[in-house]
Amino acid sequence: MSSEPTEVHHAEGEHGETMTRKRIWKVFFILLGITCVEFFIALYLVPNHHMDMKFANPAYIILTLVKAFYIVAFFMHLKFEKVGLVYAILVPILFIIGLILVLTNESHHWIHLRM
Repeated sequence: MSSEPTEVHHAEGEHGETMTRKRIWKVFFILLGITCVEFFIALYLVPNHHMDMKFANPAYIILTLVKAFYIVAFFMHLKFEKVGLVYAILVPILFIIGLILVLTNESHHWIHLRM
């Protein structure tokens, strides 16, 4: 065994070199801010009738999707991957979101039929 230091070189464009502590903390505070907005809506605006539930629910969905983007993009390193892999993951997610929207619309239809 030699006592010479070994160097590890990353290929340019690898995801490891772009995630710095500063970026991790920035993403953390963005996620924290979004969570605080969600809690503010849920614990203050909706109970005090400053916001109706028909506006609060889409706000929750949008804020949650933004949080999911940041988690997948930065903490799962998907932002730094090749385009093909990104599309392989994002396209099914978009179909699932579309399915959720269609099922939500259908459930509202059935609720109104029973009334």
